Amino acid sequence: MSPDSAQGRGRNAGPVAILAGSGQLPIQLVHHLERTGQDCRVLAFRGFVSAELRRRADAKVDLLDLKSIMQRLEEWQPRAVALVGAVRRPGFSALLGAYSLLRNRQEVRDVIARGDDQVLRGAVMLLEERGYKVVGAHELAPGLVVPVSMTGAHAPSPEDQQAVAVGLDLLGSLSAFDIGQAAIVAREHVLAVEGPEGTDRMLGRVSAMRQSLFGFRKHKEGGVLIKAAKRGQDLRVDMPAIGPRTVREAARAGLSGIAVGAGSTLVLDQDKTLALADRLGLFLIAVELPWMDRTDGE
Repeated sequence: MSPDSAQGRGRNAGPVAILAGSGQLPIQLVHHLERTGQDCRVLAFRGFVSAELRRRADAKVDLLDLKSIMQRLEEWQPRAVALVGAVRRPGFSALLGAYSLLRNRQEVRDVIARGDDQVLRGAVMLLEERGYKVVGAHELAPGLVVPVSMTGAHAPSPEDQQAVAVGLDLLGSLSAFDIGQAAIVAREHVLAVEGPEGTDRMLGRVSAMRQSLFGFRKHKEGGVLIKAAKRGQDLRVDMPAIGPRTVREAARAGLSGIAVGAGSTLVLDQDKTLALADRLGLFLIAVELPWMDRTDGE
């Protein structure tokens, strides 16, 4: 069936289709939709989703099985599709590689060669060309988005504020290189920049680097995790997110706190995350991003 004919069947009354990867965001989004009375269907990618979501899923599919993905969406006729949760980059590359059987192969290779952000945008392009409306988790559950007013019981020191400023400058400058969404900075010293391994493993690297000879850290050594959307990032498919696990890993790495981009970052289990940061002695703040304008994410 062509995209035009699919659109003509009236998807406005259909469910929301969640194409789910790993992490807690997919299941939290499903719970939110169910609590608010919104019909949804979950298409779980095998090898990525949590056990809870795997049990809840309406269908399971291999990430590379483009035919089955499109068949399920055609059956469900969703009013919107959300790509939620993490998948390893080779998976999305292979997904678009499979799609190259249906479209210009060189164009797909060019998209893949430009980095993760372009690969994700290629996935959006694939869905939109089939007539599906792609939305972000922040559009479906705006309550998860961090307001600029969010703050915990602890406040950053002047040194921490300096580290936040350096981190934001760094992430803003690195946006063009499609490297990552996070960095760890102590004063003006950059300790780590997020790569394909993700935020938790980056924190693990810093934690390992700071261990003493016997594997124990004598005291909190300071530093800040700064996590924010990249300049020009499409928030529908790759919105930064933190949760309780991020706070625990930041504490294990000896950091003083966490700063996230206001209005463009999701905080999972927000009350629990703030309470955990308070208990572990970490500050948790939202900061405005100078590069986020009205057109970002659209």
